[in-house]
Amino acid sequence: MERLVIKGGKKLKGTVEVAGSKNVALKALVAACLTQEEVIIENIPLISDVFVMTEVIRVLGGEAEFKDHILSVKMKKFDTSKILLEKAAEIRTSFMFLAPLLSRTGKAIIPNPGGCRIGARPIDRVINGLKKMGVSIKYQSKDGYFHAYVGKGGLKGIKYKFSKNTHTGTEALIMTAVLAEGRTVLENAAQEPEVDELINFLNQMGAKIRRVRPRIVIIDGVEKLHGAKFRISPDRNEVVTFAIAAILTEGEIFIKKINKLGLLEFLDVLAIAGGGFEEKEDGIRFYYKGELNPTKVTTFPYPGFMTDWQAPWSVLMTKAQGASIIHETVYENRFNYVEELQKMGGNFELYSPKVKNPDKVYNFNVTDDKNFSHAVKIYGPTKLHNGMVMVSDLRAGATLVLAALAAEGESVIFGLEHLDRGYEEFDKRLKKLGADIERVSDE
Repeated sequence: MERLVIKGGKKLKGTVEVAGSKNVALKALVAACLTQEEVIIENIPLISDVFVMTEVIRVLGGEAEFKDHILSVKMKKFDTSKILLEKAAEIRTSFMFLAPLLSRTGKAIIPNPGGCRIGARPIDRVINGLKKMGVSIKYQSKDGYFHAYVGKGGLKGIKYKFSKNTHTGTEALIMTAVLAEGRTVLENAAQEPEVDELINFLNQMGAKIRRVRPRIVIIDGVEKLHGAKFRISPDRNEVVTFAIAAILTEGEIFIKKINKLGLLEFLDVLAIAGGGFEEKEDGIRFYYKGELNPTKVTTFPYPGFMTDWQAPWSVLMTKAQGASIIHETVYENRFNYVEELQKMGGNFELYSPKVKNPDKVYNFNVTDDKNFSHAVKIYGPTKLHNGMVMVSDLRAGATLVLAALAAEGESVIFGLEHLDRGYEEFDKRLKKLGADIERVSDE
């Protein structure tokens, strides 16, 4: 079993470049299968989730070839309409292959999606939209697969309003609509920068998509898409991770080739906390400039404080002078990391705040909630100490690494397969910044 061994207390200093966005890369791989022609994706992150998705493409009959951080994808034809259960269990984004399979073969047999278990993350918001577009889709519990078939009339454009914000749901229906007949209007559509990046990519391939209002997207179906070359933007979750690492360790990190796009909500809260940052011509410098202030944060879909940022932020707040609060409204179960941080001396108190109209406040389906805590108080300043901890999901992995970097003594982190899903050579890049970190294997 691989593990990270980290001796904390080192101030991180230096320059780093973040990888391409994981959330864009995975959807771009699906979009590439909407055409028979070759698609070139540049700045692709070399992470395990990308490798799993490329393996799915190959199993379905496509070609996927890496050349450093450039990936060539060509799905000339599908050899099968079925995704293997073991592959879908590894990554949630696999269900999005519904779009190219239905558009090009008229059927799809997709397992119930897997990935990080940070909440129920229902796909009913996608299923309902597909049914309106002319898809017959049923889940068969005996084999664990969704069986989907396009009706005789083919895929049809629709007007559809999402009941709640859904990032991947918006992208899935956009990709299904690009080759459907007629116009599709999606209301209450997600407006994350990654969604717009996917829209730009699809338009480069010949799609006709436009966002006419912040939460309304119009897609006019086309007969076919063509090949394109596309470059993925920097991963803003990585930016936040390294930014927090700089301030948490009382150091200084310059992140190259980024700007404030998609980060304003984080930077606003960072300014309240007293963290240092400075935008330069070719990046942003993050640095420690003194005592930190406590904050109150509520996660929301974009434009809001991102749910992926709250776990790393909780570690930073262990340095603040007073009690901080994080209220999670996007997923019903995203505080699994708290118990591990408590092992390292963190003073955390989980609770569920009293909320009027919870169905309107919470983005998850309230019926999926199993009495999880939806908020946490972090009391600081608290000096973290070493510990042996287990990673439960991707962002929890980054969070525990951050805690170990700031803690006194030697910490050991297990469950690196979750961390590797979204961070390329994380330990090596941290080491170049001065971290005392080693990846150890029993082999």
